[in-house]
Amino acid sequence: MSADRGPTPLCRVRELKKHFPVRRGFLRRQVGAIRAVDGVSFDVFPGETLGLVGESGSGKTTTGRAILQLDRPTSGRVVFEGDELTDMQPDALRRVRRHMQMIFQDPFASLNPRRRVGETIAEPLEIHHVGSKQSRADRVSELLELVDLNERFAGRYPHELSGGQQQRVGIARALATSPRFIVADEPISALDVSIQAQIVNLLSDLKDDLGLTYLFITHDLSMVHHLSDRIAVMYLGRIVELGDGDVIFERPLHPYTQALIAAIPRPDPDLAADRPRTRLEGEVPSPMRPPLGCRFHTRCPHATDICSQQDPEYRDLGTGPRGGPHWVACHHAEQLETGDEP
Repeated sequence: MSADRGPTPLCRVRELKKHFPVRRGFLRRQVGAIRAVDGVSFDVFPGETLGLVGESGSGKTTTGRAILQLDRPTSGRVVFEGDELTDMQPDALRRVRRHMQMIFQDPFASLNPRRRVGETIAEPLEIHHVGSKQSRADRVSELLELVDLNERFAGRYPHELSGGQQQRVGIARALATSPRFIVADEPISALDVSIQAQIVNLLSDLKDDLGLTYLFITHDLSMVHHLSDRIAVMYLGRIVELGDGDVIFERPLHPYTQALIAAIPRPDPDLAADRPRTRLEGEVPSPMRPPLGCRFHTRCPHATDICSQQDPEYRDLGTGPRGGPHWVACHHAEQLETGDEP
């Protein structure tokens, strides 16, 4: 099954799974598995930003790490620029990874407290044997300027920087080897609100200036709408809806997407009072024991008998711009689109 249609993808993900074993007892026998990612498929096209959104624990970060092979997938395929990554040997994977990097959620935890900023940014260049010592130093200065930091920051340690400055260093490190694809894992969630907009604008400018492609992982739908060309909505290890960003916001077809969008705060109380509300009941089920059928049916206000019995097909309803793809996994998507109750 194809997850998208269009030009040749930069990164193609098919039926990606990552299960973490659960072990108990003196002999540490496996008694189950956490299905953090359980059959995810999508494409990322050159020059776009694909936003990946969902609640905490939905599997967003694990998906990003599995794509970069930081966590080896349990099964599935990840093809980057024609190269299959999942069965690639470590030496070959290291060469490919130069072109795909990650910006981590916690900037302080992702920086070595014993290394100066300049050493941290230069480390990827050393690992991939790029340039001489002097050229690497010049590249560090160039990267600091690119993320709006003075070159004097190269001699400082991470604890001497603010959270926003630390994240700028993390961005500079990710850009060191001139990658084409960057996974940004909630890069602003650990920052003060006053700094978040600056980092978002920086990432947007870098994308335009350097021709980058992003997988932008976040739980903030308003922010992902601002940044993303397309949006994928994830719930309990699976993608339930994927399409053009404006279409997802203006005409969401999955009840979970509708609930997430309805929960976005609105500054105008009159507009907030007029918009429809989708209320969710109960807690997110355990990824060790996901529900049968549609995984969202235990919380869905529109669930019917078929939802608890049969897994919905992930299908393209073609309601995007000019009939473009709009993927959804819901038995009742057509009725919800027309406003009818299933």
